[in-house]
Amino acid sequence: MAVIICMLRGVNLAGRNKIKMDALKALCISLKFKDPQTFIQSGNVIFRTEEKDLVKLAKRIGDAIEKKIGFRPAVILRTATDLRGVIVRNPFAKRSGIEPGKLLVTFLADAPAKGAREQTLAIDTGPEELHLIGREVFIYFLDGQGRSKLPWSKIERTLQTAGTGRNWNSVTKMLEIAEKLEAAK
Repeated sequence: MAVIICMLRGVNLAGRNKIKMDALKALCISLKFKDPQTFIQSGNVIFRTEEKDLVKLAKRIGDAIEKKIGFRPAVILRTATDLRGVIVRNPFAKRSGIEPGKLLVTFLADAPAKGAREQTLAIDTGPEELHLIGREVFIYFLDGQGRSKLPWSKIERTLQTAGTGRNWNSVTKMLEIAEKLEAAK
């Protein structure tokens, strides 16, 4: 049984697209997912499932949220193996002084086309450092996200795929939860 990390885009932000984590967990149970566990209020849920087709699974989750809660967020899925790969590919891992709260990973729904990848990497990101590796964008915010002038809307338009960001602390915590679920088989 696969362990899936589900990240919803744009929920519980500025009073919009509200979904309580208890409701998200109940929704997952209604979809017959095993042992769903939510993490923080930004729409993260980790569960086990027999479903192998992640595209089909994302659509099923999106449909259920739209039907039961009344809005349709982008649903970004990764397996526990995928998330381990993200951690291995972290381009900042061997640098000293990197603060995990200033490192953001944006998980993309699809890999950008080669042309979009090159165009994105050509965008001036100011003091922020951006790496695009596979279906993830790693961004280090030197002075924190609150002060950043990173042109995210331009980057997102250039990538031409939906994504949702999680800071490094959240990424590692979600993997920890996923690995506990794997071990509990």
